[in-house]
Amino acid sequence: MAKASSNGAFELSVKQEEPTLVPPVEETEKGLYFLTNLDQNIAVIVRTIYCFKSDSKGNEESAEIIKDALSKVLVHYYPLAGRLTISSEGKLIVNCTGEGALFVEAEADCAIEEIGDITKPDPVTLGKLVYDVPGAKNILEIPPLVAQVTKFKCGGFVLGLCMNHCIFDGLGAMEFVNSWGETARGLPLKVPPFLDRSILKARNPPKADFPHHEFAEIEDVSNTAKLYEEEMLYRSFCFDPEKLEKLKKAAMEDGVLPKCTTFEALSAFVWRARSKALGMKPEQQTKLLFAVDGRQRFRPPIPAGYCGNGIVLTNSLCSAGELLENPLSFSVGLVQEAVKMVTDGYMRSAIDYFEITRARPSLAATLLITTWSRLSFHTTDFGWGEPILSGPVALPEKEVILFLSHGKERKSINVLLGLPASAMEVFEEQMQF
Repeated sequence: MAKASSNGAFELSVKQEEPTLVPPVEETEKGLYFLTNLDQNIAVIVRTIYCFKSDSKGNEESAEIIKDALSKVLVHYYPLAGRLTISSEGKLIVNCTGEGALFVEAEADCAIEEIGDITKPDPVTLGKLVYDVPGAKNILEIPPLVAQVTKFKCGGFVLGLCMNHCIFDGLGAMEFVNSWGETARGLPLKVPPFLDRSILKARNPPKADFPHHEFAEIEDVSNTAKLYEEEMLYRSFCFDPEKLEKLKKAAMEDGVLPKCTTFEALSAFVWRARSKALGMKPEQQTKLLFAVDGRQRFRPPIPAGYCGNGIVLTNSLCSAGELLENPLSFSVGLVQEAVKMVTDGYMRSAIDYFEITRARPSLAATLLITTWSRLSFHTTDFGWGEPILSGPVALPEKEVILFLSHGKERKSINVLLGLPASAMEVFEEQMQF
């Protein structure tokens, strides 16, 4: 039985077997596989879990079926069976060796319901459902795809994935996992992958035609680093349709903005709330970063099934004083400008900017919002129906806030974040409106 730890909290016990390699079932292309500058920018490990439980089907064959389907789907997605390495230009590239994805079978000592509320990132509990490569010193030592199937006593199971963001953005990852599910059910792929990433390579010669403040290093004049020495607290805040509507009304009530989207209002609202919670001085510059899907914004648009990063980071920059002293419409306006900025020219310029400078986006005095609320991870089906729950294991960086869709019709948005304890108290107060 799952035991309570000394402080009475639930402690999940998971027994992992030795990992095995799952290569593609057929011979696949070998050699080096190009990753674009948009892929280079976000080479972080993303851990997600999918919880399945069916009334009509137990979990006895779950690992077998998922593993078998993986070997088949890797024929289409063969770069995932390779290994990351560094190219002669000093960039990340995939060496398509065909050695395979890493696969682990595991057993938990409790029912799936006992892991509780996975809408809140909980690296300690949920981390046990994803396999960490022991002793890996950097991302080159972690295969692009690591999968763990954990069977629970109740007949349910969890698929825990560890994938590198340089291989997929959210949409690409979702299409891959859905293709894997289709393969498990013996169906053809709805969206076969488009693997040629050279369509987004830098121009020759590269030219950065736009300013790229997303890379700007901001001085922490408010000394927020000191706050981060405190204990970190993780919370999720649910914004139901009613609350989201209220927020949009508040953004437009002074008549400055003719319209605004849910994303714009919510992003502006949490940017302000977090800046206040961190006690930023009025003169402190603060930056909001978020990804815009460029697939339809490139000219010509990117083909369906493109599995690399089709997202581009855009930004808003102002002082904390401007952010907090002005009405909400001011910060929403900044978010709208940042969205508008993302044109084909801007995105090509961002690709070339990296080619010239090799700069990484800076997260100092920055909030990075990542939106999963438009991704249909909940549609994945390996033969046990759609997941009863799915979501991230942890937030990749302390500067990241995650938007996840929530509820039966996915009309609500869960805002997930971590803050130092004293800052979280201030943030929570502002969520009551």
